[in-house]
Amino acid sequence: MSLLAEVRLVAAKDLRIEVRSRVLLAQVLPFGAIVVLLFAFALDPDRGILARVAPGLFWIAVLLAALLAIGRAFAVEQAHGARDGLRLAGLDPASVFLGKAAAIVVQLLVLEVVLGLAVVALYGVDLRGGAVLLAAAVAATLGLASTGTLYGVLAAGLRARETLLPLLLLPVLAPVMLGATRAFEDALDGATADAWPWVALLVVFALLYTGVGMLAFGPLWEDA
Repeated sequence: MSLLAEVRLVAAKDLRIEVRSRVLLAQVLPFGAIVVLLFAFALDPDRGILARVAPGLFWIAVLLAALLAIGRAFAVEQAHGARDGLRLAGLDPASVFLGKAAAIVVQLLVLEVVLGLAVVALYGVDLRGGAVLLAAAVAATLGLASTGTLYGVLAAGLRARETLLPLLLLPVLAPVMLGATRAFEDALDGATADAWPWVALLVVFALLYTGVGMLAFGPLWEDA
């Protein structure tokens, strides 16, 4: 079986589990929406603050919801010996890494579309620079998913993985949050030329952690 076929197999398996369990619809999406709504209540919309800080608030909401999705991606392997069964399937560890990261990417993109619509409706944001926004969102999502998958398997075998995963992951994702926020700010301000270097940073980060993840996932997966 080719690497691409194995990646599709693992990603399809994870996505089928999420569709059948409806965790994304019942927990992750409502959690992200509540975070966005709480920001709207906490900051006075009449002063125009929300529109100015909308990019940062959007990515904070995405990050917090992504922690749930990443933890869920490895929690499903704990029950009924599913993790051992996946090991015994003879799949390339790199394909398992890419497949699980791809499933997280799909979930996060759905989440970002819903939260983006909520931000536009609640924060009064005028959308501009659509190409930059799309490129930044895709690159940032790839960075979140690849990093989350790598650190997710690192924390999977730990007893306190629910609390350790955010502690391990949040400092590493600081460049993603910075680059995505600045790219969105420049795009919404109409300064698309200033936004592309931040998009390039996001792409480099995503490629770096994808490469590291493909190399390191196997040993971490066995030790977990």
